[in-house]
Amino acid sequence: MALSAGQFLSPVFAPGFFQSGSVQVALVVGGVVALVSGMVGVFTVMRGQSFAGHALGSVGTTGGSAAFLLGISPLWGFMGLGVVAAAVMELVGIRRPRGRDLATGIVLGAALGIAALCLYLDTTFKNTTGATITILFGSMFAISASIVPLIVLFSLLSLGTVVVLYRPLLVTSVSSDMAAALGIPVRAVGILYLLAMAVAVSLSALTIGAILSTALLIGPAATALRLSRRPGVAMALAGLIGVAATWLGILLAYDSFYWPPRGHGWPVSFFVVSLIFVFYLLGNQPIGSAGRRRLAPGGDELAAGLGQ
Repeated sequence: MALSAGQFLSPVFAPGFFQSGSVQVALVVGGVVALVSGMVGVFTVMRGQSFAGHALGSVGTTGGSAAFLLGISPLWGFMGLGVVAAAVMELVGIRRPRGRDLATGIVLGAALGIAALCLYLDTTFKNTTGATITILFGSMFAISASIVPLIVLFSLLSLGTVVVLYRPLLVTSVSSDMAAALGIPVRAVGILYLLAMAVAVSLSALTIGAILSTALLIGPAATALRLSRRPGVAMALAGLIGVAATWLGILLAYDSFYWPPRGHGWPVSFFVVSLIFVFYLLGNQPIGSAGRRRLAPGGDELAAGLGQ
């Protein structure tokens, strides 16, 4: 007797996987956020702003904890404080990387101090005992379907900003001095990109938690840049890698409820971050001196990117 599709897929998909409303929301939200974070993250890696991305994720802890304290959706907390922190980091810092890192560190330290206070108030006065875990490590299966349109809108805003600024971003990523000589408003491009990155990081914080959100921003992008010299191709690859890691993570997290001991599933964020790390290790072209030469003015990377 021929096997039905359900019987054939049962070793991979636990019962009720596709019928679960929370899984459907997680697949949509997780896929959209991973796609945007991966694509936006390519320029984060190229511009050497990984520390800024990590800082924005940590700053999200403050926004998320404050949102719980005020009784509003964590999305608004992640998004609001992330955007404000990004603007402050760019305006306080200077064009040199050392100045940017100094501004980032100052903002990060202040935000984490406030986050500690908000988390304390959440657990003592609001009795939201699960707030800390949700904020730090996410709860993708608990995302409300009502905020999906809003998440999609913010995702389009972040990705659209990067697409519109693609060529200026490429040139400023190589050399801010060369970009200024070409008449590109370096500071304006930097601020707009940092705001787009803040939105992407905030969305990632909503799905896999503030403390792990950088994984979706940096991991797929770094892997993609190992596989392709062309920034446009790398952006597409990064998006696909992020989506693959997220969807596989959701599947494994759902299936883990049926692993011994039954009824104690593993968090989605653990699987997503682990898969991203595995994908990075599988990259076959390390980023080193050769990679930096491809990003040098007049190099193959710049020529290929501007030609897209």
